[in-house]
Amino acid sequence: MNIEQLVVFMLIGGVAGWLAGLIIKGGGLGIIGNIVAGVIGSVLGGWLFGELGISVGGKWLGPLVTATSGAVVLLFAIGFLRKK
Repeated sequence: MNIEQLVVFMLIGGVAGWLAGLIIKGGGLGIIGNIVAGVIGSVLGGWLFGELGISVGGKWLGPLVTATSGAVVLLFAIGFLRKK
């Protein structure tokens, strides 16, 4: 992975974490936490979509949807575990 790919990965992860924080109200982790959740969520979303056979196309939209979905799942799980 070169530096450009890493920057794009971090950018998409950051936006995805921010969007997931908006979607999961009360599940946000602050700006830095949401960015970290977005980056982790992008990996989680890629794995989940791969396991489910879901493919979202597009140069920017597909990865953003995948990362946001993974970040939403991650924030939901964190919120669920915090309540217990």
